[in-house]
Amino acid sequence: MNKQIDTQKVFSFCERLFQAYGFSANESKIITDVLIRADLYGIESHGIHRLVRYHEEITSGQVTVGAKTQIIHETAISAAVDANKAMGQLVSVEGMKLAMEKARNSGCGMVTVRNSNHYGIASYYTELAAREDLIGVCMTNTEAICVPTFGSQAMTGTNALALAMPADPFVFSYDASTTVVPRGKLEVYRKNGEPLPHNWALDQDGKPCTDAALVVDNIIKKAGGGIAPLGGLGTLHGGHKGYGLSVIVDLFSAVISGGLTSNYVNRKPDHTGICHYFMAIDYGIFGDKKAIKENMSKFLQEIRDSKKAHGHNRIYTHGEKETEMMAERLNGTIPVNEKTLEEMQKIATGLGVDYSL
Repeated sequence: MNKQIDTQKVFSFCERLFQAYGFSANESKIITDVLIRADLYGIESHGIHRLVRYHEEITSGQVTVGAKTQIIHETAISAAVDANKAMGQLVSVEGMKLAMEKARNSGCGMVTVRNSNHYGIASYYTELAAREDLIGVCMTNTEAICVPTFGSQAMTGTNALALAMPADPFVFSYDASTTVVPRGKLEVYRKNGEPLPHNWALDQDGKPCTDAALVVDNIIKKAGGGIAPLGGLGTLHGGHKGYGLSVIVDLFSAVISGGLTSNYVNRKPDHTGICHYFMAIDYGIFGDKKAIKENMSKFLQEIRDSKKAHGHNRIYTHGEKETEMMAERLNGTIPVNEKTLEEMQKIATGLGVDYSL
C-alpha cells in the first residue's frame, strides 16, 4: 500500500538525513536529487525505497563519508578515478562532469571509476550531458545477481546501461538494466508480498522461482540462483543477448578501470567495490550540431507517429514517460510504500532527525 507524500517535504527530509550522516549540505543535496529523481520518474526501485540500504552501507563503513577521490591515470580524453569508497552519487556527478569537460575540449571524454558504491539511476548522469548539448553514456556494475544463460550461479550484476541524446520536444534517454529487472524491483515485490512473474529468477537449485523474498535472500547470502538476464531464462526470448550485454558493462566499468568485476563486488563487509563508466561526446565533431539534433528529433517524432498496434493509441520514445511524470510530481506528491515510510521513520529516530513529512 502506498501513501501520497508531498514531494518537497521528501526532499527536505532526505537532505536532513544525509547531513546527519556527516555529508555537507551541498553533498546531501546532490545525493537527494539523484535519489528522488527516480521517484519523480516513477522508478520506485531506485528511489527513497533505497534509503534503508544506504543507511546500512554508510553505518557499516562500506561508504566513507568525506572520502576524497583520486585520478590515477589521465589523458586528454580519458581518466581513471579511484572513488576510495565515496558515495556513488557524488563520485558519479564528478565523473560525468569531468567527461563533459574533456568532450568540450577534445570532442570526447571517458572516465572510469573504481571502488565506488551504488549510484542510483544511470539516466541522471547521462542527462547531465544532454542538458549541455552533449551525448551522455554511462554504465555501472553491481554485485553479482544475474545468472549467465544456462547457469545457476550469479556472475554479473544488474549492470545498467544508459544513453541520452539531445532532441525536441523530449531528450532521448535510455536507461535499463541488463537483467530482466534490477534487484530493487524484486525488493518491491517482496515488500508487497507479490509473486514474481515466471522466468524472472532462479532459486538456489537453478530452478525457476517466483518467491521474491527467497531470491533476494539468496543473492544477499551468495547462496546460488539469481535474476535472469534481459530476455529471460534460456535463449528462446534472447536471454543470451542480455547476458552478453551484462558482460560488456563489466568490461567498460570494471575491467578497464582495474576494479572488481561483478562476481567480486560486495564480498567484504566494509567494501562494495562497485565500478562505473562515463562518456560524453560533443556530436559536433561529426558535423553541424543543429542539423544533427533536428535529424534526431525528426526520427523520434516519426517513431511516435508510426502505426500503432491493436489496442494502443500512443508510442513513447525513451525518456518521454519519465519527463511527463516528473512534471506532474515535482510540485505535487510522490507515492511511497508504507513499509518504506516505516523504515524512514526508524532511521530518522536512530539519527535524531526530524521525521516531519
